[in-house]
Amino acid sequence: MANTLRIGAEGEKAAMEWLRQNGYIIAERNWRSAPHEIDIVAVTHDGHYHFVEVKTRHEGSLTAPVEAMTRKKIGNLIKAANHYIESHSLDAEAWIDFIGVTAHDDGTYTIEFIPDVANPRW
Repeated sequence: MANTLRIGAEGEKAAMEWLRQNGYIIAERNWRSAPHEIDIVAVTHDGHYHFVEVKTRHEGSLTAPVEAMTRKKIGNLIKAANHYIESHSLDAEAWIDFIGVTAHDDGTYTIEFIPDVANPRW
């Protein structure tokens, strides 16, 4: 369990670094308001909010990170994002995004970014 938590935390750090490198500003990490949780809240320079779910798997895992992104999880993220928006009195465009992180044995990471996973085309 400790190894899983460590890999998850490292994956979130890698995801935040990727977001920063791609022009996002990290507003919050691991935002919680029972029963809601959002891994990363990021904002673009034009003020759009991105609620990012991060899933990390170690290289060679039986499942890919994206396989953890179910319709139920997306529904929970929508509820969490709505709660965040209401609790912060925001009037901004918002997206639910996904970042899958694969941790490699050499200490590097592969990032898979899927924007707007709440859109039915996903």
